[in-house]
Amino acid sequence: MIIYNITIKISWPIHEQWLAWYKDEHIPKLKQITDFIHAHGAVAGTQLAHAGRKASHQRPWDGGAQIPADQPNGWPTVAPSGIAFTPAEQPPLALDKAGIEKVKSDFKTAAARAVKAGFKVIELHGAHGYLIHEFLSPLSNHRTDEYGGSFENRTRLLLEIIESVKEAWPEENPLFVRISASDWTEGGWTSDDSVALAKVLINKGIDLVDCSSGGNVATAKIPLKPGYQVEFAEKVKKEAGILTGAVGLITEAEQANNIIETGQADLVIMAREMLRDPYFPLRAAHKLGHEVKWPVQYERAKWQK
Repeated sequence: MIIYNITIKISWPIHEQWLAWYKDEHIPKLKQITDFIHAHGAVAGTQLAHAGRKASHQRPWDGGAQIPADQPNGWPTVAPSGIAFTPAEQPPLALDKAGIEKVKSDFKTAAARAVKAGFKVIELHGAHGYLIHEFLSPLSNHRTDEYGGSFENRTRLLLEIIESVKEAWPEENPLFVRISASDWTEGGWTSDDSVALAKVLINKGIDLVDCSSGGNVATAKIPLKPGYQVEFAEKVKKEAGILTGAVGLITEAEQANNIIETGQADLVIMAREMLRDPYFPLRAAHKLGHEVKWPVQYERAKWQK
């Protein structure tokens, strides 16, 4: 099964060109996309994300810099606390209780639109320094109310978002959560925190935890190497007893297959390698000796046994 992943804005995107569905008029065109995916035997999934203090930025290919709120195409950003991602950026506004309630409502509305648009999987994006991750990490969450301080308080928003989403999302459809399993920074979110969270998530009906890392601390030193995040997926899977997804510099068919065969994770999630090689699934199937159906236009190029 291939899950096609389309990241959809809820209410606060990273940049104004972000693929979005903040109104019902966006649903029909997205339904055309999911219908096409399903017609070819795949499953359409969507991430739901709130960018938090990382919103109001240029597109990556335009430099990716923050756009100040008083500039054209800029807007005020929000976060658990008024702490900027970098000293050079404007600090976000700390969400008040009304703002938190709106965030939860927006996630629910987005989930309802996902159902109408035909998506079959939702992944709640709680990683990479976006809003949910900002609440989870003590480095970005300095609140003193029921949404800050203790582990229980810092995880509260995510759990309440899950409850809101489940009110609109069919019980039979998978619901994933993506986390940054480590902040890679002293005093931040840790892999042990991720295990503790996963033990809560499994009791909240979450089907899989997608284990990425980093993104919340601009100065974090991350030891990049092939499969450098797989250890997090393995730890969470084995210690929390929940299905996990592995991601991060997974680029070879044999590498991905080994992760599944050795029980390190239950799903391998690939993004950049798919951008580099859109036909990776066909190449991977050939390398691993699996017969798969090719698009009819490409049958003449199929490798022979």
